[in-house]
Amino acid sequence: MTERFRLTIVFDNYTCLEGFPTLWGFSAYIETNRYTLLFDTGSNGRVLLQNMERLGKNLQKAQALFLSHPHWDHIGGVDSVLERHPDMHLFLPDSFSKHMIRDLRNQVSALTIIGKEPQELLPGLYSTGTMQSIGGPGEHAAIFDTSKGPVVVTGCAHPGIVAIARRATEITGREIALLVGGFHLMYEDADTITDVIDQLESLGVASVCPTHCSGDLAIEMFHEAFGKRALAGGVGRVIDL
Repeated sequence: MTERFRLTIVFDNYTCLEGFPTLWGFSAYIETNRYTLLFDTGSNGRVLLQNMERLGKNLQKAQALFLSHPHWDHIGGVDSVLERHPDMHLFLPDSFSKHMIRDLRNQVSALTIIGKEPQELLPGLYSTGTMQSIGGPGEHAAIFDTSKGPVVVTGCAHPGIVAIARRATEITGREIALLVGGFHLMYEDADTITDVIDQLESLGVASVCPTHCSGDLAIEMFHEAFGKRALAGGVGRVIDL
């Protein structure tokens, strides 16, 4: 369990600070009292590194890189990141192609491929295990077991944000303190989004930060439903627990 948790969104198609570019994709820089981790790399390595520098986030301090799934808007900055800092432990789902895995293995100090089963990757950091989706790639989400409750970080939530939240609750045995990232609801109608919100609330999700592929309608509806427990995403957003 981690006593200190800070998440900074460093790449997003939304921004909460003026002057930052909004390119499609997502990445977060996560600091705990035990380790620092980069979650996904957005779609553009140059912009990612520039954003991190402007936000005062040092790539060299990251011990690990967590890639949620092999879509371009989450791995577009991988080469730039690993060229600058290859001494990281890379965690990725088994939905990556064998050719990409081979290439990545040659660029990092350690690489772990995540199968279907949940597993602890670092102290207090869990993977949901690679979860399958209809029409999308296998994807895993990161679970940080903090003293305030589990924090679940998603890339695009292709397997379904409710399924991911349910899996995280089963793994930790605790209600989720924060669910943050892409919820992949941008193509859904209001009735579907309402059902998702109801299911997440029934699971006991305390707070949310929907961004990236969540969609404008879903983001608005989450803020209406969760009130002050819904946080705005975007580049520069800092969340402390």
